[in-house]
Parts: sequence; structure tokens; C-alpha cells
Amino acid sequence: MRADRHQKKKKKRWTSILLVCLLLIGGVTGYAYYQYKQGVNQSLKKLNNDKKDTNVVYDFSGQKDQYGDTNVLLLGSDARGNEKSRSDTIMILHYNENKGTFKLTSIMRDSYVAIPGHAKHKINSAFARGGPELMRQTIKQNFDIDLQYYAIVDFQGFAQLIDELFPNGVEMNVEKKMSANVDPPLEPGQQKLNGAQMLSYVRFRHDAIGDFGRVERQQKAIKAIKDQLSGLKTVAKLPKLIGVVTPYINTNMPTTDGVFMAKEFLTGDQNIETLRIPIDNSFTEPRISGEGAVLKIDVEKNKQALHQFITQ
Repeated sequence: MRADRHQKKKKKRWTSILLVCLLLIGGVTGYAYYQYKQGVNQSLKKLNNDKKDTNVVYDFSGQKDQYGDTNVLLLGSDARGNEKSRSDTIMILHYNENKGTFKLTSIMRDSYVAIPGHAKHKINSAFARGGPELMRQTIKQNFDIDLQYYAIVDFQGFAQLIDELFPNGVEMNVEKKMSANVDPPLEPGQQKLNGAQMLSYVRFRHDAIGDFGRVERQQKAIKAIKDQLSGLKTVAKLPKLIGVVTPYINTNMPTTDGVFMAKEFLTGDQNIETLRIPIDNSFTEPRISGEGAVLKIDVEKNKQALHQFITQ
């Protein structure tokens, strides 16, 4: 009888512990969701409750790549939600879950490649012709890499997003005066840039190196954003931050995956490695009727460089 009472007490104690754990998990989950919704509502107020652009639903037949990694197609567009707009920024964020590492590949918008069903054109026109799915197919056909998710942000949304995440600005070293075709203009030097200024920084290309410099600045900006957001204090605010960015981004990534990847991105202490396609000595710059100046790339050489980059 005494043994039975002891077993009953032990079972009751473990049941109580389990119940407390479930309540704690439920409480944390509920608080995280509350913080997430607060972030969403905060941004929607500034957008005048207009969320129609991020509600555009695109077909996207994505999957993990042949190495088991998750690749996210990052697109910057002048008219989010409008399939007739070209994507001026084309990046792939590579995430290796086993290593906990992130890498970033930029594909230059004037790369002249085969677009499935549309012959050869500049790669940025794939978005205008068939949205993120045709861009996915184009990258798969030319570079043999699968993309699981996409995320599209328009440039004005990018500026607002920076202001939300960095009320005091992003610390950047502006390497030269930038004034042609950007507003506001930028002066050189170490400074904190607000959303509009960051937009000028990542869009400027009217100098001797043109789009090559712009791609380099875009990669530099992402590294700075990552570095200045990183830390345990940011991770604690992650649900709200995810909520803040949600109205500005059209993505097929589930919120749970987004939170997990964002946590890994912000807590990782490794620098982000970057690659530019086309790589050096793998392209020419002819003019083609109907296309203008293009980057005619050695597809095989760039495909090998991409696969070596993401597997090393």
C-alpha cells in the first residue's frame, strides 16, 4: 500500500511539472504572438492599413537544393506586386542548417541568359515576364541550383523598413559623394543613414563602375544591417521585429521558418561570405539589338563558381 501511494505521489508530481511546462510554453508562445501582432499593427498604421501589395500570391515551386541547403530568392523591385516591373536587385541567401552559416550571392541584373520559354534576355526581365517563379526557373536552368523561398520588397518599402528597424539610422561608411539620380544625395564619410539615405546608397550606380559598384554596396549594406541588428537583445525582440517587417515584404516563407532563420542569422558570429555573378573574367559587355548593353556571361564558369561557393 505504501509503495502504491509513493508511485501515485511520484506520478502526480511529474504530471504537475509537465502541466507547468506546458503552461510556460503556452505563455511564451502567446506572448511571442502578441509581440508579432504588435509589430504588424505598428507598420500597418504607417502604411495607412494598405497591405494589398504584400497580399499578392505568387506560384512558386521551390525546394531545398541538392546539398540540403535552404536558398531564399531576394528580389528588389520598383513596383512590388506588379509583375510587369523588372527586379533591379537579385540575390540568393544561402542557409546551411548543419553549419549554421549564411552566404549571399548577387546576380547582376544585366546578365544575358536563357529565360525558359522566352529565348535570351537580361535576367531581371524574368520577373516581369513571369514573377518569382520564372526567375526561379531561370536560375535553375542556368546555374542548376534550387530555391525554396522568395522574398520581394519594393524600394520604398525598403526605406520604411530601415526606419522601423533603425530609428537612429544605420552606421555606414559612404565611400564617395553620391548625387546623380538619387535623392537625397550623400556626402562621403562615416555616418548614420536613415531609410531614404540607405535607399540612395544601395541604388546609386552613376559612376565609372556602374552596377558593379551598386552590387558591392548592396552586399555591404546587408552585412551592416546584420551586424548592427545582431545580439541577444535583438533576439528577445525578434517576434515584434518579424511583425514589423511583414507588411513590407511579399514572401512564401512560413512565419515559423522566418523566425528560426532570423534567429540563426542574428545570433551567428560568422561574417557573411559574398559572391557576385558574373565572376571576374567570365563575361563580355556587348550591345545587343533590343536589349542594349548586356553582360554576356560564361554560364558554365559561373555555375561552377556558384556551386563551389555554397559548398566550401
